[in-house]
Amino acid sequence: MLFAVILGRVNYAQLLFPDFSLIICGYLVCRYTALNRTVWLQVESLVYYFLFPVLLFHSIVKSPLDLGAASSLIGAGLLMGLTGIVLAYSLPHLPWLGKRIDPREHAASAQVAFRFNSFIGLALAERLAGSEGLQLIAVLIGVCVPLFNVAAVWPMARHAKRGFLRELVRNPLIIATATGLVANLLGFTLPVWLEPTVTRIGAASLALGLMAAGAGMQFSHLSQAKTLAVAVLSIRHLLLPIVALGLSKAFGLSSPQTTILLAFSALPTASSAYVLAARMGYNGGYVAGLVTLSTMLGVVSLPFALGVLR
Repeated sequence: MLFAVILGRVNYAQLLFPDFSLIICGYLVCRYTALNRTVWLQVESLVYYFLFPVLLFHSIVKSPLDLGAASSLIGAGLLMGLTGIVLAYSLPHLPWLGKRIDPREHAASAQVAFRFNSFIGLALAERLAGSEGLQLIAVLIGVCVPLFNVAAVWPMARHAKRGFLRELVRNPLIIATATGLVANLLGFTLPVWLEPTVTRIGAASLALGLMAAGAGMQFSHLSQAKTLAVAVLSIRHLLLPIVALGLSKAFGLSSPQTTILLAFSALPTASSAYVLAARMGYNGGYVAGLVTLSTMLGVVSLPFALGVLR
């Protein structure tokens, strides 16, 4: 049994290597070549505002969604996400933590506890469970992205007294998700002649998105607000996988659904988290440090969720 567990962890580590190697490539290229941070900021914007919304839209519309068959997975995913949101929001109110957490830093960093890196999720799902895995992760992304983005924007907009609805309607991931779900439920399909172009845009978004995540890694701010960092990252990489395991049993999920939910629960946080924080006037450098550490912790939490808990 012990040998099987160790072997499973090694296999999942090998499975994750292509995605994390792209992240490392992005970091090295940004730090040690002429393609510095200025270049990658533009790449990041291209991915965030165009390439990835196209991929997200395409992933949702290309296969008819059987919401009835996926209802258990959707319910488990939403409950897991709501648990992460509640835990993240509650941190300043916990008697043993509240006094050590700055409210403004928490407003920008709470999102790290429950948001996820869709680039890694989509790249990983197909290798874990084939085309079925890709559709299952697309369903989770489709229903969770709006909720998670609302939960990410709310504390920052409230703390900074900025227009909450205005921030939501400007979010390209929410727009792509909402239009993709509506198009799918209405039976819309992409024209055959457009399919190759959209597919190539999706492939480019995954590679560039992973490299952009690596290019955005920052280590200099990790010494700030250590208590907050430990709290949000513990939720993201330890508590949520355990919650996902319990929910998979409670909802009676199938083996592929359980695998995808566990992978979904252990993903690194969204690389766009620090972009959102900086755009709304918060300490983007600190959030970038959390994203960096979360990306590194994903190398441990994904094999933990898939090889140990699974």
